[in-house]
Amino acid sequence: MEKPSKIAPAKGKLGVLLPGLGAVSTTFMAGVELVRKGKAQPVGSLTQMGTIRLGKRTDARSPLIKKFVPLAELKDLTFGGWDIFKDNAYQSAANAGVLNPQDLEKVKPFLSTIKPMKAAFDHDFVKMIDGPNIKKGKSKYELALKIKEDIANFRKTSRVSRMVTCWCGSTESFVKPEAVHSTPEKLVEAMKSDHPAIAPSMLYAWASITSGVPYANGAPNLSVDIPALQTLAHDHNVPICGKDFKTGQTLMKTILAPGFKARMLGLDGWFSTNILGNRDGEVLEDPGSFKTKEESKLSVLEYILQPKLYPQLYGKLFHKVRINYYPPRGDNKEGWDNIDIFGWLGYPMQIKVDFLCRDSILAAPIVLDLVLFLDLAQRAGMRGIQEWLSFYFKSPMTAPGLYPEHDLFIQSMKLKNTLRWMKGEELITHLGQEYYD
Repeated sequence: MEKPSKIAPAKGKLGVLLPGLGAVSTTFMAGVELVRKGKAQPVGSLTQMGTIRLGKRTDARSPLIKKFVPLAELKDLTFGGWDIFKDNAYQSAANAGVLNPQDLEKVKPFLSTIKPMKAAFDHDFVKMIDGPNIKKGKSKYELALKIKEDIANFRKTSRVSRMVTCWCGSTESFVKPEAVHSTPEKLVEAMKSDHPAIAPSMLYAWASITSGVPYANGAPNLSVDIPALQTLAHDHNVPICGKDFKTGQTLMKTILAPGFKARMLGLDGWFSTNILGNRDGEVLEDPGSFKTKEESKLSVLEYILQPKLYPQLYGKLFHKVRINYYPPRGDNKEGWDNIDIFGWLGYPMQIKVDFLCRDSILAAPIVLDLVLFLDLAQRAGMRGIQEWLSFYFKSPMTAPGLYPEHDLFIQSMKLKNTLRWMKGEELITHLGQEYYD
C-alpha cells in the first residue's frame, strides 16, 4: 500500500451506526455525551488521551494523537443503530445497568432521542434471546437491501458527510468459511437463496461496505472476515477490521503471555473461567455461540507463545477456557486465571489473576477509537483489512496466509508506527544506537 499523499480533512458530521443497542453501544454513546458535556474523562481511549513519540527521545516531541492526525472531533459524532428490542438508548442503558442512575440522568434527553431501527435477526444464530423489533423480508438478500436503505436514510436525515458501522451485537453461532463466502457473486446468490451459512452480521457488513461505509466487527463472528466481503471492501475503497473486542481476560493474556515468552519462562497450563450476567453471558449459554467465542479466546496463547518454535517451554501447554452465565453479576464480569509456569531448571511456580472488570466500560473506548481510526483510514485512502487496528481485537483479521499478531506491545507499536507512516514521520524501532555513537 502506498503512503497517503494527503489525508482529507474531517469536515462535517460523522455518523456512527451500531448494530446492537445493548450494554456496549449505550455505554459508548452515553460516555461520549458525558465527555462532550465536560462531565467525565474518556479514560481508556487512545485517540482521546494517548500521545505519540515523534523523532528521537531527545527531541521531546510527544503530541496527543488527536493533535497529530486529523481525527473527527467528538462534537461531530451522531449516532444510530438497530436492535431486536424497541427500547430507546436511554431505556436500554438503564436496563443494562452499567452506568449509575446519576450519570444516566445527565444524558437522558440525548439518549432518549436514539431509537433503534428494526434489526435483521435469525434465531438460528442467536438462540437464547428474541425480540419484537425485527425486519421482515422474503430472503436474506432483501433484508440486506433494507439495511442499505436504513444507511441511506440515516445519511440523509442526519446530514452526515461520512459514516462508520461497528458491530456491537450478540455473538452468533459458530460458522466455518464455506464456498458461498468466497466471492461477492456467490455471497449474493447465497443471500438470495437463504443459505444457512449467511449470518445476520454478514448482511450488515455487506450493506455497509457496498454503501461505502467502513465496518468494524466487535464480536467473534465471521461477519466481515470472509473473502467475498474483503474483495468488496477493496472494490469500494472501504477499510474493515475485526474480530472481537479485546477487553477483560484476553486483554490480560496479551499483556502477561508476551512477558513470559520474553523472559523464556515455560508454561504447563492456563485455566481461565469467567462469570458474567449480561445479555452477552445469556447468549453464550448456547453451545453454538460459545463455540464462536471459545475459538477466539483460545487462539491467543498459541500465536503469542509459538509452541512449534519453543516446544520445551510451551509444547505441552494445556489451555482451557470456561464462560458461565451468572445473572447476579450483571455486566461486572469476573475473569479468574490459574497459570502454571516453570523457570530455571524446570522448577514450578503459579500465578493467580482475579480480574473483576466491567465489560462494557472496557469496550466503550474501543468502539470510539475504532470509529475514529476507521474514518481516518478512509480519508487517507486506505482500504481492506486494517491490521494496524489488531490492538483492539482478540482475533485480529489479517491477509490470507498471514498469522495474526496478538502481543499487545507489538500491536501498539504497529498502530503508532502506522500513524507515523501516514504522516511521513520516521518510524520508531527503539534501536537507539545513535545515542552512543
